[in-house]
Amino acid sequence: MTKEVNCVKTVRNDIRNIAIIAHVDHGKTTLVDEMLKQSGVFRDNQTVSERVMDSNDLERERGITILSKNTAVNYKGVKINIVDTPGHADFGGEVERVLKMVGGVLLLVDSFEGPMPQTRFVLKKALELSLPVIIVINKMDRPDQRCKEVVDETLELLLELDATDEQLDSPVVYCSGRTGVATLDLDKPAVNLLPLFDTILEHIPAPEGDDEASLQLLISTIDYNDYVGRIGIGRIERGTVKAGQMAVRCVYGQSFVSPAARLGGLFEFDGLKRVPCESAKVGDIVAVTGFGDLSIGDTICDVAMAEPLPFVKISEPTVAMDFVVNDSPFAGTEGTYVTSRHLRARLFKEMQTDVSLRVEDTGATDSFKVSGRGELHLSILIETMRRQGYEFAVTKPTVLYKDVDGVRCEPMEELVCDVPSEYAGSVIEKLGRRKGVLVSMDGQDRVRLVFSVPSRGLFGYRSEFLTDTRGEGLMNAVFSGYEPYKGDIPSRPSGSLVAWETGETTNYAMFYIQDRGELFIEPGTKVYTGMIVGRNSRPGDIDVNVCKKKHLTSIRNSAAAEEALKVTGIRILTLEEAMDYIDDDELVEITPKSIRMRKKILATEARKKLEARKKA
Repeated sequence: MTKEVNCVKTVRNDIRNIAIIAHVDHGKTTLVDEMLKQSGVFRDNQTVSERVMDSNDLERERGITILSKNTAVNYKGVKINIVDTPGHADFGGEVERVLKMVGGVLLLVDSFEGPMPQTRFVLKKALELSLPVIIVINKMDRPDQRCKEVVDETLELLLELDATDEQLDSPVVYCSGRTGVATLDLDKPAVNLLPLFDTILEHIPAPEGDDEASLQLLISTIDYNDYVGRIGIGRIERGTVKAGQMAVRCVYGQSFVSPAARLGGLFEFDGLKRVPCESAKVGDIVAVTGFGDLSIGDTICDVAMAEPLPFVKISEPTVAMDFVVNDSPFAGTEGTYVTSRHLRARLFKEMQTDVSLRVEDTGATDSFKVSGRGELHLSILIETMRRQGYEFAVTKPTVLYKDVDGVRCEPMEELVCDVPSEYAGSVIEKLGRRKGVLVSMDGQDRVRLVFSVPSRGLFGYRSEFLTDTRGEGLMNAVFSGYEPYKGDIPSRPSGSLVAWETGETTNYAMFYIQDRGELFIEPGTKVYTGMIVGRNSRPGDIDVNVCKKKHLTSIRNSAAAEEALKVTGIRILTLEEAMDYIDDDELVEITPKSIRMRKKILATEARKKLEARKKA
């Protein structure tokens, strides 16, 4: 290889690359909507849906951003590439990797809530990469806004995270993403988002590098298209890339360099579209095709100068589940992809685009261990797979322990709860049982509680929290590190109501069973032996006959004696609630049409013999 000399750096004043980072629900995607509208991306008469960047069906249904997405706007002759990132802690891996593509960040903070756990997490990652920060206080038009106090809290957070003097001098912009206005001074009226655009041009540095040097393109995101295959998205760190040129792929974390291949397509971002282009230079964020095995962290280089770039270290998973082939009596009746081969191929394919996910083969041929950043991270994968026609079962989530200096340590979460003051005592008591430690408590009518709690202590707690706070509480958690094992946490206090026979549930049978506990299925539902149909109000499982029919007689009851048998209080569990509910000896059966809970051992006699052996 020849060594390059006389590198001349070129400053690209016609481009800026930024990422918008924030805690969940602080308004990132809504602000991007307005930035797109006011930059002229949409026609004046064009109908545009809300949260246009949340194009995924699951994102729209849940109102959260799951995947990082690229867009671009033009302002004063400068192209501003924008990366919209997730706000939920479970998708922090999406944030960590896209920060390698940008030259600065907009840190969005709610004008009332202030910095939250995920705010600290994403800001820390940005500071570690020495990225300049623009503080954006969003929702300034809230009646309960406290903008000045939130600015002070954000600056205190910067101090805690050892920000540099330049980062401590970060500019502050007050805005309302919903109405599309921004101002640098709260005493001056806000008309549009131009103050925010001007601040970006002034404080986010223009990318620079050597246009004439050999190519280095770092891949930070992977997309897929049925026609062209894998699409790599990243920023050009050095040199120039041309459509159709020959290049090699340096594999992240390995010394392997792929054989030379021709780039099949080169695209740049313009608004919400990918536009084909002939060439792109240092600082441009582009999408390329042509490498079938392209992965996140890979570097595309010139054939004559294969030099890989370092990639950001992604935080390790903290929660694991086993994905197993469905073997229930209803297996194969609702799904398209049901075999271990299908399941394994789909999971390993997901690992190529999700850098926070880990998939491992187990000793059993029909079971795979899948590790992620949290319950929501794994539940989104499960929901996506079931919508694609996959059928399988999953075990109860478990945390991943780590040995630190010979001490068994477990993942810990920083949990922030905003609750009405009258419910604070109940929350503190319940989290105390789950080994949570109260770190701070602020507020009067509405109290903010900050806990340090083991990750396993939060399994199944969200529904309990909403019940205890009458639905008025808010809770958010983010991974905070590993600490020595905190001891045993009491398991689920109640048992399950388990179907005794296979058949169809009847109103008659369920009416007499509902006093035993809470039912999870409706009359007329097909069930099988070993399927969980409800929660027992007492410890221990009970086998119940939910398919029993009323015996007919030749004597007709009078109309007055015939009472309607009403089954009340049925609760249909969501996927996350089912994952939280099951115990170690239970599974959640996932199909495109149904979510069922079942015992691992379906036969009633076999379960009773196993329990007897355990007691003996």
